[in-house]
Amino acid sequence: MGPDLRLKSARGRWVLLATVLGSGIAFLDATVVNVALPTIGEELHATVAELQWIVNAYTLTLAGLILLGGSLGDRYGRRRVFVLGAIWFAGASALCAAAVDVQMLIAARALEGIGGALLTPGSLAIIQASYVQEDRPKAVGAWSGLGGIAGAIGPFLGGWLVSAAGWRWVFLINLPLAAVVVAVAVRHVPETRDETAQGRSRAPRGRRSSRRRCLAQRAARGSC
Repeated sequence: MGPDLRLKSARGRWVLLATVLGSGIAFLDATVVNVALPTIGEELHATVAELQWIVNAYTLTLAGLILLGGSLGDRYGRRRVFVLGAIWFAGASALCAAAVDVQMLIAARALEGIGGALLTPGSLAIIQASYVQEDRPKAVGAWSGLGGIAGAIGPFLGGWLVSAAGWRWVFLINLPLAAVVVAVAVRHVPETRDETAQGRSRAPRGRRSSRRRCLAQRAARGSC
């Protein structure tokens, strides 16, 4: 059965919300933490190299595993892996917030990147597999534009959270957002998978890989 969702339908809007918010928290986390680094370094007595690893641990695992995350979604179900990624991301964010030293924070950030690698490629794949062909470009455009906004507001949100509540809230803010993603996805996002994932077709897989590399670059640097 082919895609049958219309963007203007109630369910179509819920699917867009889940995918935008899901990928948005991954993009947001790539930028929001940067503003908190001076405060984190002061409280956890971190060196400059350790502060750099707080950033790199997330971006390296996200970029390195995003192709695997997309392939898992194609094979085992995009919604299933998307929801798993949101739960994983929230759990890793809680560990980041609970970090008692910089080594624990770096390890938790690496786990957070794994969650992002499960979460991010599924968002675009869900859009591609759920909407009718004529609505797909609009849905992708909305996803891309709103996701870009999430990354852009990261430094502003990070600065406000650090000054108002402390650096740990830079990570704790992900928990309610991830909860919304899971609730909306379970209720409204249709389950899809690639029935040819184990087949011999190479061209579609190559195009999917290109999109996922773009997602990895966007999450790490804010652009493809």
